[in-house]
Amino acid sequence: MSRKRVLPPALLILCTTALSGTAPAIASPRPAPVTAPVTAPPLRILLTNDDGYDAPGIRKAFARLTAAGHDVTIVAPLTNQSGTGTKTTNAPSIRVEHPEPKVWAVDGTPGDSVAFGLSEVFGGRAPDLVVSGTNYGPNVAGLATHSGTVGGAVAALESGVPAIALSTGGLAAPDPVTTVNAMDPTVDFAVRLIDRLRVRARSGPLLPEGVGLNVNHPVVGADGRGAASGVAVTFQDPQPVLAADFTDSGDGTWKVEVRPGLRPGARGGDVEAVGAGRIAVSPMNADWNTGPVERSMTSALIAGLRP
Repeated sequence: MSRKRVLPPALLILCTTALSGTAPAIASPRPAPVTAPVTAPPLRILLTNDDGYDAPGIRKAFARLTAAGHDVTIVAPLTNQSGTGTKTTNAPSIRVEHPEPKVWAVDGTPGDSVAFGLSEVFGGRAPDLVVSGTNYGPNVAGLATHSGTVGGAVAALESGVPAIALSTGGLAAPDPVTTVNAMDPTVDFAVRLIDRLRVRARSGPLLPEGVGLNVNHPVVGADGRGAASGVAVTFQDPQPVLAADFTDSGDGTWKVEVRPGLRPGARGGDVEAVGAGRIAVSPMNADWNTGPVERSMTSALIAGLRP
């Protein structure tokens, strides 16, 4: 089942203008007064991922966000937790390491890491933003539903903290060299996006309550260091991307082969944007709600039913 991102039009306008830098046209009887540029303070950022606390993507994000002046703390899984989605532990204890200043490694999922970070590392004083990534490989379409990178962002949203999930990859199987190279323009874009959000926030919330952004940066150029062709506000394409094939081994076990099953991307979706070399920015929320059309359909379906 795919998460449906049902968001108000005002939010889509916010995202579009934040990325393009152009506000919607509004009729005005006279020119707007010239105001001084807004100087936005640096942010306190909790940085997590699902590839592990020492993976290239999170380290590049840490270095670039810190260089931009932000106060960044890594609270991320001790080991690779790719594909864990929104899973959190129910164990009575959890192991946490503190291998270096500003870095905490949690022996659990991205959701566990965010929960520990918000409660213990940030001491109950929530960070301004949670950034999850940058991930090795894309998190578009059905991949996003099962992504630990996105799951880390969802954990933040559930706690009322704005969040951005950040991923690097094209639509083919990730190549180690070009994908890691493409993480540099990915985190550069993340810095620009965060700057735009904090300037527009004017010391208020970076994003509407309960709303985050799932950002997917393509791999461009022979070496992966090329610039994306643009930025698009997108939605999560509903297709699953991967399909599992099972073969009976005859001994009570089954061999599993996961095969790509990518179809042409839906118009306006994240698959289409990344396939065209654009950065896909999909607004998301932390619940499984649908929209009014689906609610009306369900109401008609159950009309007259009794317990």
